[in-house]
Amino acid sequence: MKRLFYCSSKYSYVICKLKKLIAILFLFFAQVSKGQTSPPSISAKKISEKIKLDGFLTEQCWNEAEKIGNFWQNFPYDTSFAQTKTEVMVCYSAEALYIAAICYDSLPGKNIVQTLKRDFSYPASDAFVVSIDPFSDLQNGFSFGVNPYGVQREGLIAFGGGQGVTTNWDNKWFSSVSKTDKGWIIEMEIPFKTLRFKENLKQWRINFARNDLKRNENSTWIKVPRQYNISTLAFTGYLNFDEAPKKTGGNVSIIPYAIGRYNKDFVTNSKAVIEPNAGADGKIVLGNSMNLDVTINPDFSQVEVDRQITNLTRFSLFFPEQRQFFIENSDLFERFGFRQIRPFFSRRIGLSNGNIIPIIGGFRLSGKPNKNWRVGLMNIQTAEKNINYTRYFSQNYLVAAAQRNVFKRSNIAAIFVNRQQFDTTGFMNLNFNRVAGLDFNLASSDNRWAGKAFFHHSFSNSFNNNAYAHASWLNYTDRNLTVEWNHEYVDKNYNAETGFTPRIFQADNLNRINKISYWRFEPFAKYYVYPKKSTINKMGPSLYFDHYRNQKLEGTDWLANGGYDIYFSNSAYINLDYNNFYTKLLFPTDVTFTRRLEVLQPDNYYYQNYSAKFGSNLRKLFSYAVAANYGSYYTGFKFSSLIEFNYRLQPYAIFSIAYTRDQIKMPYLEKEVTLDLISPRIDFTFSKSLFLTTFLQYNSQAKNVNLNARLQWRFKPMSDLFLVYSDNYNNEQFFVKDRAIVLKFIYWISA
Repeated sequence: MKRLFYCSSKYSYVICKLKKLIAILFLFFAQVSKGQTSPPSISAKKISEKIKLDGFLTEQCWNEAEKIGNFWQNFPYDTSFAQTKTEVMVCYSAEALYIAAICYDSLPGKNIVQTLKRDFSYPASDAFVVSIDPFSDLQNGFSFGVNPYGVQREGLIAFGGGQGVTTNWDNKWFSSVSKTDKGWIIEMEIPFKTLRFKENLKQWRINFARNDLKRNENSTWIKVPRQYNISTLAFTGYLNFDEAPKKTGGNVSIIPYAIGRYNKDFVTNSKAVIEPNAGADGKIVLGNSMNLDVTINPDFSQVEVDRQITNLTRFSLFFPEQRQFFIENSDLFERFGFRQIRPFFSRRIGLSNGNIIPIIGGFRLSGKPNKNWRVGLMNIQTAEKNINYTRYFSQNYLVAAAQRNVFKRSNIAAIFVNRQQFDTTGFMNLNFNRVAGLDFNLASSDNRWAGKAFFHHSFSNSFNNNAYAHASWLNYTDRNLTVEWNHEYVDKNYNAETGFTPRIFQADNLNRINKISYWRFEPFAKYYVYPKKSTINKMGPSLYFDHYRNQKLEGTDWLANGGYDIYFSNSAYINLDYNNFYTKLLFPTDVTFTRRLEVLQPDNYYYQNYSAKFGSNLRKLFSYAVAANYGSYYTGFKFSSLIEFNYRLQPYAIFSIAYTRDQIKMPYLEKEVTLDLISPRIDFTFSKSLFLTTFLQYNSQAKNVNLNARLQWRFKPMSDLFLVYSDNYNNEQFFVKDRAIVLKFIYWISA
């Protein structure tokens, strides 16, 4: 033990401490993983009978299948069996897994659903969902769900399921729903080609969940404590097969696309451009556990534009990836580091300051060669392009990741990221950027403990001394108490060009970028009580402290927050907060962030505010949320308000509007600064295959009005026709800045 914690003098102090932390956590989780009891199981019988997916359980196999019920409540309570009865059966053929569920419904009235669009939100809709973990590693899996209208959702489960399901993953599977006077019945057919698994495993992990919003009850087969997400793989039973499923036939999909694009720039008054284009994606399953994705000349024009946010910080905002090629299996590459310390961020590829850089092609190999290993390799090549007199050279991006399971639900993961520039002369050996890193991800068997520790180092052609970042995070959550600790350190020489580290970059009043090292310390505690026989489901206080220091451990920023939250059983909520700030401005700064010449001088500033937010019952056809925040702001005052309205014309349309306003008064400004962000949106789902999304974004801070409309026709599984229209206007003179119309055709060909 003494040798395990010994720190040789050849290691820096930081690395020594990191070694100690990892060693302690290894020993801790090794003990936590012991002594687990075996969970319940359900048997799946192999059949040769052909099942007709019609929602009527007339086949013989359903009469012979083992039937399970007695679901446990997860919400509003978790100490009794569910009031809503659900029965589930499973069988399988050589080609597919079949699941049937009888969802009894004894209450009058219509089922509650948000939309007919695929990948609906489970918490906002009546639904039945199955979570499948084919490797029984309790870390990664698949989710398939159906609502009473027969609408499907599928997604990937990562991080042990504690953060929910990523529904951006799309694949082929089939289902049917029938309605009866006792409820609704589901039949699912999930081809083994759709799943990734090892052929010699006769036992998988599985759980089933039912959301009944009419009764306001969420329930699961394997009991999931209500403080955890129902997709958490720590709470799964066993699915036992007669014989281990095997791969059947080939599994190759080719997805070609053709596109026509009209663009007009009205600011430069340049000639309108009409651009045809074409490309293809390919999906090849290697064995039943590795997947090769290939893309040639991809185009992402069907992707919605980013939702705009008023930015009153000195740092860049994070916008999530929305491009399909980078989303699938993205957790393997994107999980490294923290949200604000990412060694790899896929939006750095093919995008620069809002400009699109053409991608020539690339591939991604990812999967699980066995139960304990998960690996990934991605390589993307971009083309050279000139945009607004700026030359963007061709780049090659290589990302390699590997993950090794340790203990029951933890893993060690390594990543290597390389950006290499090419120009007209070819390979540029001095223009590169690389990052190598090691992460330790922690999760206990009972899901009470979670954590992470990592160390990353960048390599460039200069400034490689101390070019590292490291952090640790530890969380404990039980029914009443959540406690967290987090530390971060990012050196100014850490240079993750294909990543995201906004905090080390600070612009002065001349817009010159300065790189500054920082420490961050972030403790958090929350306590909930659960009143009995009350309209309140849970409530309690929280304390949060977010503290930044420079390399010399001198304070630069902090936030001290005290809050009290009340969550009602009907899904309404109240949030109350008090915030106390300290900010050390290093440069003259326009704290209205509207590019004004009037600035605040470098100094230490202390200010505080109060905020309150109320959200209504989301199960109602009409719901709303209101929020207000008022207090001092540097040397002045700021009042922020939010209003959101949603109306559901179930299940065909959702009308919503969000309005935020920030009013800033500073003693050195003659007039109050007002920032408005208005976002009306209409989602039409004419059927399960035809959708129209239209929204407007008025942003006075960006001086822009954006109109975007997207019509999608899914004419067959995984095949789409998109028509996208977008306009950008100046918000003051209201003249058109640019306009685009895109027509895109995508067709999925399977072999």
